[in-house]
Parts: sequence; C-alpha cells; structure tokens
Amino acid sequence: MKLKPSTLIVISFFLVILAGGILLSLPISSASGLPTNFLDAYFTSNSATCVTGLVVLDTGTYFSLFGLIVLIFLMQVGGLGYMTISVFAMLILRKKLFVSERIMMQEAMNIYSGKEVTEILKKIFGIVFIIEAIGFLALFMRWAPEFGVGKGLLYAVFHAISAFNNAGFALPPNNASLMPYVTDIIINLTITTLIILGGIGFLVITDVLKGRKLSLHSKIVLATTALLLVIGTASILFLEYSNPRTLGPLSFGNKLLASYFQAVTPRTAGFNTIDTGALFAPTLVLIMVLMFIGASPGGTGGGVKTSTFAVMMGTIRATLKGFKDTIMFRRRVPHETVRRAFTITTLSMFVIVAAVLILDYFEHFSLIECAFEVFSAFGTVGLSMGITPKLSSIGKIIIIVVMFIGRVGPLALALTFLIQQKEPKVEYPKEYISIG
Repeated sequence: MKLKPSTLIVISFFLVILAGGILLSLPISSASGLPTNFLDAYFTSNSATCVTGLVVLDTGTYFSLFGLIVLIFLMQVGGLGYMTISVFAMLILRKKLFVSERIMMQEAMNIYSGKEVTEILKKIFGIVFIIEAIGFLALFMRWAPEFGVGKGLLYAVFHAISAFNNAGFALPPNNASLMPYVTDIIINLTITTLIILGGIGFLVITDVLKGRKLSLHSKIVLATTALLLVIGTASILFLEYSNPRTLGPLSFGNKLLASYFQAVTPRTAGFNTIDTGALFAPTLVLIMVLMFIGASPGGTGGGVKTSTFAVMMGTIRATLKGFKDTIMFRRRVPHETVRRAFTITTLSMFVIVAAVLILDYFEHFSLIECAFEVFSAFGTVGLSMGITPKLSSIGKIIIIVVMFIGRVGPLALALTFLIQQKEPKVEYPKEYISIG
C-alpha cells in the first residue's frame, strides 16, 4: 500500500523519537551510569524531537555528554525535519530526487512549487549553519570566561542549537532554564535573535535575502511577528511590573529586557529568565495565547502559525466590514487558504480542550496549571509552571501525545484532509442557514 507523504512524515518523526528514547534510556546516556526509565527517556526524546523543551529530568545534571549529544541531534533533526535532512543527504550523494520525494518535501516545508525543493534545501542548510555558527560564537565568548573552554563550548553549542530550533532545552541545573542570566544582555539578545530567526521560517529568510519585493507570505509573517513581539513585551511589562517574584526587583532596563525575552520565548522556544510559576494569572493567559499562535510555517517552531492567525484576523475584519474577500497587503487571499486557517485552528482547539480535561481528571494540579502545560505542549513551547516532573505516568503519556500532535498534527491534518479534492460531479442546490 502506497502511503501518503503526510503519513510518511508522521511515521518518520515517530521513528526518530523512538530511536532517541532507546538511546537516552541506555546507561551511557546518564551521568550516573544507570539506565533511565524508558517512559522518562521517551518523554525527553519526544520533547527534543518535537522541539518542545518540557522536561521530567534535570537536563544539565542528569545526562552524560553522550546523552547531551543525542539531545543536540534530536533537536536539530526535530527543528529541520527528518525529511529535510534525508533529502539533503541524497543531494550531497548526488542522488536524483523522485517526484514523490519532491512532493513530500514540498508539503513538509510549505513550499509552493516542487521545482523549488532542491534550490531551497541548499539555501536552508547554508542559512542554518551560518546562523547557528554566529550564535555559537557569541555564546561561547560569553560562557568561556565563566566556565572554561570545555564547558563553555558545550554550553554554547547546546544552547545555540536549542534556541535556533526553538527547542527550549537548557543546561543550568535544577531546571532553572536561563533564570540565572535574566539581566545578561548578551545571552538574552543572542538567544532571542536565534529564536526569532528560527521561528519566522526559512522561506521568509531566503525571501528577505533576495533583496527584491517580498511575497505576501513574508509580509504577513514579518508584520505579525513584529506586532506580537511589541504587544507581548508591552503587556508583560505592564502586568508584571510590580510583581515581587518576577519583574518587581529589577531595574526598568532589566524589566524591559526580561519582558522582551518572555514575549519572544512563548513563540515556541520555551526558555525563561523569570519564574513562570510566579506569573500573575492574566500574564499566564497572555502567554497561552502566544503559545497557541506559535511560530511561522516552514520554521523550526510549532503552534497554529502566525500566518494562520493573521488570515483569521483578516477574515474577521473583512466580515465585519462586509467585504466578500479577505484582503491583506492589497492582495486577495484565496478562499481555500481561509478555510484551512479556520479548520486548523478549530481542530487544534479541540485537541487542546480534550487534553486539558483529561489531564485535569487524572492529575491533582489546578485547571490553569493543566491548561498551561497542554498549551505549552501543543505549541511545542516548553514553558511550565513547574508541574512537568511531577506528572504521573498517565499525565506524561498525555503530554507526549499532545507534543507529537502539536509538532506534526496541524500539518498532517491539513495534508490529509485539506488537500484540494476533485469537485463532486453533482452540484447540490444552495440554501442559507442562520449564523450567530
């Protein structure tokens, strides 16, 4: 039986996660030299491959160097996608891509034309290498004086790859993420820049580098990303300004820096420089919204995507103004795109609501803690109010499933159910129904 490209993509992610779980469960992967419970190892592998960052083990102290190398590999594969790396390897080996492989890559990377696959793949790997290398150098120069060359090298490589791939894994002990560096401008700006560049999508980066007129997709992604960053930063600064457990003790400049970092990281990255569990309830709701929106198509992050959110907002605006079509940047958005945006968002909400209810039923945490965990898992973000290591086996399985759906679900659902089919030969009569 010939499988659909979308099905093969889902299977490839599952196999990578399974292999990673097996490797992380081996004694060689733990610092203690003891085998790791397979569920915890699989959870970690799933979190790394789905570039989420939720952890049940203390990454910086639990894993050996071998285990950390496995995590680095899983984050890189998860961010770029198994199919992307596989096809690039075929290009290096000078093997010709079959039509089916081009279609698979076209769908996995949201490329409009199958003819662009080879050219864009080469650009993607060049971009990834350059950006991660620059991020590594900046972080190494900062951490080498603090930790020495060896540990500074490990910290720089690990966090550069984790940040660019929006994975959210960090090495400071006690699952502190980057809270020890809340006022460090070099680390804050380097990490956030890597997150943003990884999240906006490779197609947008290549479009910008061409230096010509931007496509509608790139305009929407860049405008939406900038708007969400400004609104997120201002809102967090306002809401948490006097919170004694978060921004309160900081100077105004550091409050602004921390607010900016916290506005960037819910866009599927998962790092934090202030205690997420200490945030006020309105801030948590804001962050859940940002996590749900997520990054952009063709990037390393999750969520329903910025372009999906923008199309929905544009359609609502058009409806309220009585317009027939959704117009954005003086371009008409196809009705098929609008339907996909609303369908993906609706299906995503169904998954989240079901997961929150199930998790709340089996766990003893508050509803907002369960909701925050599920939004974080679905958006492949990795932020947590501190409940991840305390989850029961059932809770871990629920979050594993949500992370997996969040990484491949909206894409797989779109490819499986929303690919344009042949119009039915029979045209049924039209009849209006009342809405609203």
